[in-house]
Amino acid sequence: MTEAYIYDAVRSPRGKGRKDGALHEVTAVRLSAQILNAIKHRNNLDGHSVEDVIWGNVTQVMEQGGCLARTAVLASELDQSIPGLAINRFCASGMEAVNLAANQIKGGAGEAYIAGGVEMMGRVPMGSDGAAIAVDPSVAMGTYFVPQGISADLIATEYGFTRDQADALAVESQNRAKAAWDDKRFAKSIVPIVDQNGLPILDTDEYMRPGTDMQTLGALKASFKDMGEVMPGFDKVAIMKYPHLERLNHIHHAGNSSGIVDGSAAILIGNKEFGEKHGLKPRARIRANAKIGTEPTIMLTGPVPVTEKILHDNGMKISDIDLFEVNEAFAAVVLRFMQAFDVDPAIVNVNGGAIAMGHPLGATGAMIIGTVLDELERQDKEVGMATLCIASGMGVATIIERV
Repeated sequence: MTEAYIYDAVRSPRGKGRKDGALHEVTAVRLSAQILNAIKHRNNLDGHSVEDVIWGNVTQVMEQGGCLARTAVLASELDQSIPGLAINRFCASGMEAVNLAANQIKGGAGEAYIAGGVEMMGRVPMGSDGAAIAVDPSVAMGTYFVPQGISADLIATEYGFTRDQADALAVESQNRAKAAWDDKRFAKSIVPIVDQNGLPILDTDEYMRPGTDMQTLGALKASFKDMGEVMPGFDKVAIMKYPHLERLNHIHHAGNSSGIVDGSAAILIGNKEFGEKHGLKPRARIRANAKIGTEPTIMLTGPVPVTEKILHDNGMKISDIDLFEVNEAFAAVVLRFMQAFDVDPAIVNVNGGAIAMGHPLGATGAMIIGTVLDELERQDKEVGMATLCIASGMGVATIIERV
């Protein structure tokens, strides 16, 4: 089978997903176009140089609606002969775009693709698409639907994680993110974003809160306690599914959960012939990818079974992976991953994660693939894996290997 190689990986800085965020004036189309232009110019791509642009975004309504991928191509400097495919696998949309592109190349359907995603959470609020799993009683009741924050607290309760453990992970994420930026570890991948006049508006992840400590986090109120215990009482729904639990331990809050941010990321993927034709050197090969469905009430446990699946399917062991990126949707997600595989925390999210820098839903999957690749190169390691939990109960993973 044809190998699929990563030739380049870029991302925007993450902007606060609020009206006072640096990227708030930039639409999803315009941010995507800047990232696509960066891929084009960094790799001297002309004409119909890639087969397709596969682009993930989660809330596909209003200015993020339609086939955003195609609109972004037309708004960019890519040739109009390149089409576009918009996809949605919730939080893993950017990673699934990369995996789809890699599998297309492996199957012989084109020499190269640009894959990634975008989410402007400050402009198109999460949930504004009215997803059926949350609002259609015939689905929500049958799946014991609860919001993701309740699911995160359910994981903490089921697997015995305390608030102190969650807060400690959050503090470490902030410290690692600051160290990474201070050490310019993201410099190879970051594309500074400009406004409509070409003036720079953001060149650093804006959401970070350096100096966060246990005392600061300890003063924060649990975010999901009221919706769980008072109205609309989602704890009771969760306990209907998990009746062995007497109550939920609400440990998550704004400081140990992923930040709401704006951002975009792209990865250039191609076969060997593509690289030779364009004079490009591959940085890594996409060794494997996998996806799986999981129980939808607890919802966010996907990284564990999808890791088991990808390792089994490819004859690998957890010890074969040098570095991990596990999206920090909530602290308990990463704690559960490390607990399940007894993984050394020192090789998980080396440069911090979404708790510190934010989680732009449709882009994060592509971002963390680029992050683990950069870190493999920095440490001169060989094999990395990126994985995410996903709304409604799914998991996706990608294993890359330097070449």
